[in-house]
Amino acid sequence: MHVSIHQLLIIMKKLGGLDWLALILVIVGGLNWGLVSLLNWNLVDTLFGTMSSLSQIVYGLVGLSAIYVLVISGKLGKK
Repeated sequence: MHVSIHQLLIIMKKLGGLDWLALILVIVGGLNWGLVSLLNWNLVDTLFGTMSSLSQIVYGLVGLSAIYVLVISGKLGKK
C-alpha cells in the first residue's frame, strides 16, 4: 500500500495528544532496542538505573503504547 505525503499529513492531523504520546513512546522503545542490539547499550537503564522502578514504568508504558498504536493504526487506516 502506497501512502502519499499528503495522505500522511491528513492522518497526522487526526492524531490527538494521547496518540502522539503513544507514538513517541513506541519510537523511543524501538530506538532503545536498536541501541541494545547494535551497541549493547540500554539508554533507559542508563538514564533511570538498571531495572529500577522508573525503568520498569518506562518499559510498561512503552508496552502499553505499542498495544494502543496497534489498535489506532487500524482505525486510522479506515479514515
